[in-house]
Amino acid sequence: MIVRSQPSLRDVLTTINGSILPRIGRRLGTIALVSVIAILAAKDHPGIFARISAMPFTLIGIALSVFMSFRNNACYARWWEGRQQWGELIVASRCLARETAKLEEEDRQALLRGICGFASGLAARLRGVDEPEAIKLWIDIGKAATGPNPTNAVLNQMGERLLALMNDGVITPIHYSVLEREMHRLAKVQGACERIASTPVPFAYSLLLQRTALIFCVMLPFALAGSLDWWTLLPVLLVAYTFFGLDALGHQLEDPFGLEPNCLPLYALRRTVEREMLALLGEEDLPAPAEPRNGVLS
Repeated sequence: MIVRSQPSLRDVLTTINGSILPRIGRRLGTIALVSVIAILAAKDHPGIFARISAMPFTLIGIALSVFMSFRNNACYARWWEGRQQWGELIVASRCLARETAKLEEEDRQALLRGICGFASGLAARLRGVDEPEAIKLWIDIGKAATGPNPTNAVLNQMGERLLALMNDGVITPIHYSVLEREMHRLAKVQGACERIASTPVPFAYSLLLQRTALIFCVMLPFALAGSLDWWTLLPVLLVAYTFFGLDALGHQLEDPFGLEPNCLPLYALRRTVEREMLALLGEEDLPAPAEPRNGVLS
């Protein structure tokens, strides 16, 4: 996630880091080349280009803008839901940790380290990295590490420990139900995040918008070259920057758990959980808070 202060006018005009421009630079270059070809062709055949009206492009541009806004709203909704789910994970972790205050040190440490293992495993699972290795830093889940869902195995192991504590009379059934409720919240967070990660925006819808935007930007210079001459480059590149930029930004927001600059900072959120759980266990040498690198917090 890009972390920056409010940009000044100079920053707005010159900032590249954190901008979508590097992602669409080649496409803008292609459109600029097509525009130059259209301008030169208009100089050689002015009569033909004088007959081309820009009105159809106005109507197509309005329709394309509306449909692209629908897609980007859907992508942003996925991004925001992902952030809400990780906020729920942090809140549920704090509530679960608070309910373990009266447990024996060994039991409490196992549960709080289990929370850290769950957060680490979920972050690794969503980003497609080594899930068992991330969990192993906090808790040993045995053979479940080679199973289909090691992160859920962490919750299963924590649940079994809580059930054993209730059966041994260490905690009452009411206390167990309170702890189990917070475990259920963590399981719901995992399920919601997996749903977002495994259900992308329909490919056909994205492909239709991409093709339409590309065709529109390629043909627009031929409608403007006859009347604007070399000034054609200015509106054409501005329109191309807007459409291609929104499309590229939508792609980044569509996968909120990825590693793109505008994706959610899962490792920073995971570190928040780790620091708080370790502090509750009395650890003094806490891991440092995640800091942005080149304005990007991952």
